[in-house]
Amino acid sequence: MNGKRRRLLLAALDPMLDPGEQVEVTTIVNLSSVSVRRTTAFAAASAIVSGGGMTVIPAPTPMYLAMTDRRIFTFRANPTFAKPEEHLMTIPRAGLVRTAIKERVLNSSFVVSSPDQEQGLKIIFPLVGRKDRNAVAAALPVAG
Repeated sequence: MNGKRRRLLLAALDPMLDPGEQVEVTTIVNLSSVSVRRTTAFAAASAIVSGGGMTVIPAPTPMYLAMTDRRIFTFRANPTFAKPEEHLMTIPRAGLVRTAIKERVLNSSFVVSSPDQEQGLKIIFPLVGRKDRNAVAAALPVAG
C-alpha cells in the first residue's frame, strides 16, 4: 500500500482505536470473489452487446484491511481515489482462527473464523500483498 493510501486509512482508523492499541498491518484486500464461469459469461455478453467493441470484466470492490494488536478493521476503498469510503466491520482478534493459505496464480486467500460463529470471512490478497498476507496469517493460528 502506498504512503498516501496508508495515511488516509490511518486517519480514518485513528478515532476508532482504543488507548494503546497499535496498528500492525494495513493492506488492500478483496473480501469476496467472482467465479470464473460468471466472469467469462459476463465478458462474453458485454462483447456481444457492444458488437465486439469492448469487453467488461466484473471485479470485486477493493477493501482496506487494518489489523491492530486487538482487532481487524475493514473499510470500502474508493477505486479511483485513495480515501476509505465506509467502515464496514470490526472483528475482535481474540479467538480468531484461519484456514491454510490457498495459493493461486494472481492471488492467495484464507478464511478467518471464530469458533462460536458458523460463517467465516474469506480474505483474498493480491499477488503484491504477500508480505502483508504473511503478517496477518502469522498473527492468527491455523484452525485445528
